[in-house]
Amino acid sequence: MPTLLHLTLQAWLLVAVAAFCIGFTKAGFGGFGLIAVLLMAQAFPAKESTGAVLPMLIMSDFMAISAYRRHVSWGELWRLLPSTFLGLIAGWLLMSRIPDDLFSHFLGWLILVMIALVLWQRFDRRILSGIMHHPVLATGSGFLAGVTTMMANAGGPAMTFYLLAKRFDKMAFVGTCAWFFCITNLVKIPLSWNLGLITISSLAINLMMLPAIVAGMLVGRFLLGKVSQAAFEWVAIIMAIASAARMIMV
Repeated sequence: MPTLLHLTLQAWLLVAVAAFCIGFTKAGFGGFGLIAVLLMAQAFPAKESTGAVLPMLIMSDFMAISAYRRHVSWGELWRLLPSTFLGLIAGWLLMSRIPDDLFSHFLGWLILVMIALVLWQRFDRRILSGIMHHPVLATGSGFLAGVTTMMANAGGPAMTFYLLAKRFDKMAFVGTCAWFFCITNLVKIPLSWNLGLITISSLAINLMMLPAIVAGMLVGRFLLGKVSQAAFEWVAIIMAIASAARMIMV
């Protein structure tokens, strides 16, 4: 993994924008989480980028649960976590078996699948209403969120699919996601450390990006009730598709 001295100016800018997007995402604009993942994969080798971004996600998770601690559905959260933990283990096992030179392509395709999931729930509400009360919804969504958050820090679309199916309002959506990802990201620390994806150097970079994370959180909180979230998420979806396609074609 690149050290502080080996990062180019372009890489520093990518990391800073990714950190801002992470704070912005945790404030409620979930579509920008994929942008952060893809930017980090441009600054670091694809597999190592998943560990480099994890501490920044955890820092923003603590900010989010502090800001939205009153808006959480504990029942839905506990329903998701058992299968999520199984998904984390499955993702950890898969990561150790995917060659480094193929991981960038794999990550790009995985992001596209996650975007397709988000688009599916936007355009086919009949499917959501048909499975809303089925127990497989929580089990499948939790497992998929666990696998994708372990392998690519991209569990947001699976959670979006589940919480929209349950017809959560905006604030309950943000608060439940905040606690869900805080718990799962903390569980990921020993798994990522075991894979060598978190290092002392990457932690130093994470700490230096704290102001950018805070800035993203503050801007996101300011905009959450003032602008159309749908418009922001459509921009994020288009940007994520373009970035993922670039990773696949490299």
